[in-house]
Amino acid sequence: MPDGPVIPLERTFDALYGLRIDMESVSEDEVRATVPVRDEIKQPMGLVHGGVFASIGESLASMATAVAVAGDGKQAMGLSNATSFMRPITEGNVHAVARRIHRGRTTWVWDVDISDDQGRRCAVTRMTIAVR
Repeated sequence: MPDGPVIPLERTFDALYGLRIDMESVSEDEVRATVPVRDEIKQPMGLVHGGVFASIGESLASMATAVAVAGDGKQAMGLSNATSFMRPITEGNVHAVARRIHRGRTTWVWDVDISDDQGRRCAVTRMTIAVR
């Protein structure tokens, strides 16, 4: 779990799967979060569902971009999500770190590393965010 305060996500899709964003990590360059593993987010074979990994990537990149552009009266929304899976997670926590790799006028691009409690990379997401 993140050590610092978290951004409240009550009554959102992120709350359904248990996303906890470390509010102290939210910047226009990086954001970190965790998701506790529980049966409701696993697929029938007992692995965390791939849609959870994709959702984490989308949420982190969208939120960090939105925080950065809100002062200019702009909004951020997901444009493209490509998630690749390398290792299953079956217990513990899902850890994610999103890092911005491009900041354009109308699009931002993020790489999101997803790992398990042992620090092993389990998935990566490349997220493109539209800025309007």
